Amino acid sequence: MSWQAYVDSSLVGSGHLEKGAIISAAGDSTWAATPGFTVKPEEAKEIVAILACNGKGGPVDKAFSDGIHVGSERYVAFNVEDRHIYGRKGRTGVIIVKTKQAILVGQYGEGQQAGNATTTVEALADYLIKLGY
Repeated sequence: MSWQAYVDSSLVGSGHLEKGAIISAAGDSTWAATPGFTVKPEEAKEIVAILACNGKGGPVDKAFSDGIHVGSERYVAFNVEDRHIYGRKGRTGVIIVKTKQAILVGQYGEGQQAGNATTTVEALADYLIKLGY
């Protein structure tokens, strides 16, 4: 399956997410994304720095105080651990999960449940990790 197919069918196609993207674990390239949903290079670098801290340290503290930026939107970080970042903005939010080689980014909208969005992104991450990605 192509990276774009994972975004289209496993993330957005689930009905639990409005937009999705898969970027490299280094944050230097976007492998696939929903049309119109762009994770800018500076946003990707910020995400990589936060995930590299394993839930502790300067970038994590900055995420909690300043928020995280994805798709030119600012989200309030409310959960940052070794492999994931969860953020919310009003009734929408973002779920970011790192695998061995990729970072999955899913954005849910007002009509979608945060718990379902989280389960969807985390399950795809688990699947990709089992495949060696």
